[in-house]
Amino acid sequence: MNYLLWLLTKMRSLLFFGIAALGEISGCYAFWAWLRLGKSMLWVLPGLIALAIFAIALTQIETSNAGRAFAAYGGIYILSAIIWLWTVEGVKPDRWDLLGVAVCLIGTVIIMLAPHRI
Repeated sequence: MNYLLWLLTKMRSLLFFGIAALGEISGCYAFWAWLRLGKSMLWVLPGLIALAIFAIALTQIETSNAGRAFAAYGGIYILSAIIWLWTVEGVKPDRWDLLGVAVCLIGTVIIMLAPHRI
């Protein structure tokens, strides 16, 4: 039963990592669209809302320290950014992008699954 609870906690954290990544990337992209692509300043409002969703989601990660949640999130963010690159911007990731993502995700797994001292 303890293992099942642990597993559910990790799965919940993955869900919130995904929500955080979508919020951060879409929020930052809204500013990119306004400042770099010449879109209307009205893009900023949904961008700010998305960034607030990012911040709230990141607080839901099951860890004892904020810095550890932020560090583990880094790999998820990088994976999400590469997916964004491919699906939204239409640029297929190359092998170096994929290698970089793999290295970062290994770091995320180590941080999230290690038996940290509290």
